[in-house]
Amino acid sequence: MKDRAWTGPLEKVDDWRWRIPESSQQGMRVPGLIFADEKLLGDIKTDQALQQVANVAHLPGIVKASMAMPDIHWGYGFPIGGVAAVDANEGVISPGGIGFDINCGVRLVRTDLAVEEVQPKLRTLVAALFNDIPCGVGMSGEIRVNKKDAQKVMTQGSRWVISHGYGVPADADHTESEGCLEGADPSRVSERALQRGHDQLGTLGSGNHFLEVQAVDTIYDEQAANVMDLCPGQVVVMIHSGSRGFGYQICDDYLDVMERSMPRYSISMPDRQLACAPLHSEEGKAYLGAMRCAANYAWSNRQCLMHLARLAFERVFGKSWESMGMRLVYDVAHNIAKFERHRTNGKEQLVCVHRKGATRSFPPGHPEIPEDYRSIGQPVIIPGDMGRHSYVLVGAPQAMEETFGSSCHGAGRVMSRTEAVRKAAGRSIEQELEQQGIIVMGRGRKGIAEEQPAAYKDVNDVVRVVHEAGLAKRVARLRPLGVIKG
Repeated sequence: MKDRAWTGPLEKVDDWRWRIPESSQQGMRVPGLIFADEKLLGDIKTDQALQQVANVAHLPGIVKASMAMPDIHWGYGFPIGGVAAVDANEGVISPGGIGFDINCGVRLVRTDLAVEEVQPKLRTLVAALFNDIPCGVGMSGEIRVNKKDAQKVMTQGSRWVISHGYGVPADADHTESEGCLEGADPSRVSERALQRGHDQLGTLGSGNHFLEVQAVDTIYDEQAANVMDLCPGQVVVMIHSGSRGFGYQICDDYLDVMERSMPRYSISMPDRQLACAPLHSEEGKAYLGAMRCAANYAWSNRQCLMHLARLAFERVFGKSWESMGMRLVYDVAHNIAKFERHRTNGKEQLVCVHRKGATRSFPPGHPEIPEDYRSIGQPVIIPGDMGRHSYVLVGAPQAMEETFGSSCHGAGRVMSRTEAVRKAAGRSIEQELEQQGIIVMGRGRKGIAEEQPAAYKDVNDVVRVVHEAGLAKRVARLRPLGVIKG
């Protein structure tokens, strides 16, 4: 990828924003807008991500700009960290703008446990989580659904699994979209996708998915932290997973459908990975119906993962999860498309926002935020890597003005998985992390090598850009104690 690095024009707007002019490539309908500082831009320019920002600007119906968050890196079609909104009447839907792991996302669980209580049992706790939560490529779990129940998972989301004993109603209240997108259409889901998803609820998966036991080490905004019930020295749990093979298959199915349909609608894109169809076309409506099924499946999956984590904590500490205060702070999606109302060019309009590796960041007062958080804004959860911090932020008004209420979703890769494995040769990443006081358990050394901290940008740099640009406001910083990986 290095030999295809960006060489086109890039204009500095201010210390946190850069623009690819609309005139830089024929066919661009809007400019590109990248949120980064000079340091991060050095890494961003080394792969094809900026070219992908320019490519996305060709989408029919796109409004305002093709945007990229500071964790941007090369992906399929859209860059990971890409945001694009299209007019709800004239725009298109592109599976490459959502990604293969539909509604991959993060949830944060707070506890009443202090680091001092957990530290003596940390190794036992990490082992219990690793043994109880299936993780790794193709791993299946004990939470299985038949065809009839699968339809309910697809249409009702996390509320259905909660009603069957995998949580409490308050969990859905603190989940984005209350854990369910309306308009899911199981008839648009292939038999192959159903087969892949029937035994993957409550499974973590592989790649960058993880469950991490963390400690709150810094509070930046006491008011917001108090509302979320976070305080220094407190132990929390972060869960990162998505729709697993179910969502992957839906994306795979519809990429083929979209590519075959483009000539019918006289659509031409500079990259076949940006295959798309009009939102109101038969193909567009079919994908949206299936994508929402996968989104609801992913929320159900993370709900089940939290349930399994609560049970592991109960066994290790000999107390109920309720008595340990293991309540969901919030669950955010970061690979999804949603219809939302935003102001563009001085008027409010309905748009379909593609967020791929980007998190919703709605400000205080927004009606889609849970009522108990409306005074502070939507929680924004930004994981780092196994060896560095993660962050909790809240949405800010500037995000609504500039990015359709969007922020970054993580640190963002700076090294390919192949390069990461090569650089880990002769080393034990697990031992290196243990020397920092972090216990890591995974299915194989290769997977842990791929996810080593050096493979990622420094999340502290990424979050600083988001905070300074006004897209989200820092609330708390978390440090890793123990991690399980696929």
